[in-house]
Amino acid sequence: MIVSVKSAKYLDAYRLNLVFDTGESGDVDLRDLVFKYTAALPLRDINNFKAFKLDEWATVVWDCGFDVSPETLYERATGKRVDWIQ
Repeated sequence: MIVSVKSAKYLDAYRLNLVFDTGESGDVDLRDLVFKYTAALPLRDINNFKAFKLDEWATVVWDCGFDVSPETLYERATGKRVDWIQ
């Protein structure tokens, strides 16, 4: 299954509301990732975190180069596992 993020909206803290091309939606809290990876260090400033965008791969990215795959976002938002083998 290939999943794309159709839209993303900032909620609060390190949380986003996401809508996927499957028609499903949900909220994700990315605090653990922001504080786990050094590549995400600039995102610890909430104003930098808020400045996300969707790239050509239809996933959430930031100017510092940090991104989260759409499959990871989908699994976090819906609680469903992405089946890579079709």
